[in-house]
Amino acid sequence: MARPYRLQGEGYFYHITSRGDGRKRIYISRYDYKKFLEYIMQAKEKYKFHLYAYVLMSNHYHLLLETTQPNLSKIMHYVNGAYTTYYNIKRKKSGHLFQGRYKSIVIDTDSYFKELSRYIHLNPVRAKLVNKPDEYEWSSYHGYVSKRGDKLIDKKQIKMYLDMTEGQYRQFVLDGIGEKSEMFDNIYAGFIVGKIDFIKDTLKELKLQIESKELSYRKALRNVYNESKIIEIVAKAYGKEAQDLCGMKNKPLQGRKAAIYLLKRFTGLTNPEIGKKFGITFSAVSKAAKDIEVLMGKDKRVRRKIETIISSFKG
Repeated sequence: MARPYRLQGEGYFYHITSRGDGRKRIYISRYDYKKFLEYIMQAKEKYKFHLYAYVLMSNHYHLLLETTQPNLSKIMHYVNGAYTTYYNIKRKKSGHLFQGRYKSIVIDTDSYFKELSRYIHLNPVRAKLVNKPDEYEWSSYHGYVSKRGDKLIDKKQIKMYLDMTEGQYRQFVLDGIGEKSEMFDNIYAGFIVGKIDFIKDTLKELKLQIESKELSYRKALRNVYNESKIIEIVAKAYGKEAQDLCGMKNKPLQGRKAAIYLLKRFTGLTNPEIGKKFGITFSAVSKAAKDIEVLMGKDKRVRRKIETIISSFKG
């Protein structure tokens, strides 16, 4: 199953969560917590993002951050990767520390900044680790309710989204103890929280990014595998001429389907572009490619033949 595409851009606010593999502890000692925060600080210096809230629990963490560049994946790869390396070296272990990929939700901060920060800061209370959030050491809550602040979070930017004094925010968070937050009850498409206009704008941006990525991918494929060469090799394997293979409009022979399948798999041609080469519709292109996939699963001779053809143009 393909991984879902992550929306990456400037000025996006993300709620990030990542858990220990098998829900195991990712912080064992006080030094582990401190080391993780050091890696976040290093990532901030390297990738120039704003951090607005965080909490480190024993087996997972929460972050609220804003990117200033389209580099969320680089940020998280650095943080999780650096900490995993540290953790494994210190404890003479190997392998994964975190459970799969981190989870990122794009947040409409105009509507949810205040509530999300409270949700993050109340994690230790909900987990019954403490009675009040100021009793928990490993969160940004202290930076919100005291003048001394927290060097990790960007207090100046926070004030742009949170029109409250330290005392007002403290009371706002305390008022949320025992209350169920509903902000994650309606996560749209699994990765957006916000009002309808925000969701529409976010989906438009996601569509543009995916289309741009696919276009770049197709161009890259065209530079690697030449469609004419693929057709020639397939035609030769099936004892045909290239022009004959493309011209067999009323004869859906195996060689013709094989060529269509390989063009879909190894070039950047779209279904309509492939269909134009063979004089068929784009839906017929999909069917022909699917037929070969099914046949390869049933017939070892067909699978070996296709694999031999692939070796010829890739080699």
